[in-house]
Amino acid sequence: MLCEKKNSSLDRLITRYPRLGEVRGEIEDCFSVLLECFKVGGKLLCCGNGGSASDSEHIVGELMKSFKLKRPIDGKYAMRLREFGDEGAELAEKLEGTLTAIALVGHSALSTAFGNDKQADMCFAQQVNGYGAAGDVLLTLTTSGNSQNCVYAAMAAKARGMKVISVTGENGGRMLGLSDVCIRVPEKETYLVQELTLPVYHWLCAELESVFWGN
Repeated sequence: MLCEKKNSSLDRLITRYPRLGEVRGEIEDCFSVLLECFKVGGKLLCCGNGGSASDSEHIVGELMKSFKLKRPIDGKYAMRLREFGDEGAELAEKLEGTLTAIALVGHSALSTAFGNDKQADMCFAQQVNGYGAAGDVLLTLTTSGNSQNCVYAAMAAKARGMKVISVTGENGGRMLGLSDVCIRVPEKETYLVQELTLPVYHWLCAELESVFWGN
């Protein structure tokens, strides 16, 4: 269950985007899965195609640096950096705390090599095979819910002992049966699904940041 503060922020999100009220429970469940992952030092792997590939990169950008709040790094780490003198002190001042996340969509050398040598729609699965571990989470963004490379990635993740969350259109497609949590945005057309996907992941990123770096 979300605390009162997060319930209030989720209320505000749904006020701005009323159709998201239909998937409120799934958004809450998604937050809980991600929070459990990051609390034990796990990582998030993100994938999607086209605009959803851009969304994958966007999510990683919000998690791997400050989003809304200042994120001071661990004090012991900062002390060790300062041992390198002025440059280390500058690093200690400017580096920010992270929630570890990797977008699987931008590794062109790996993806093209594996796709050429083996099978292109298994590239995400190969990356999950290499990066993934029990306790990690895979997030797939697929408006149809049927993107084969995301389906293969989900299978690889489940076999690794990872949790799978997905954001899809209202049907859910094959990802519905492969996901621990599937947020089925109540739209059918690709661009409309994507329009509602962004506020969902912005809320998730902001609330996760609040847990780890809020007052």
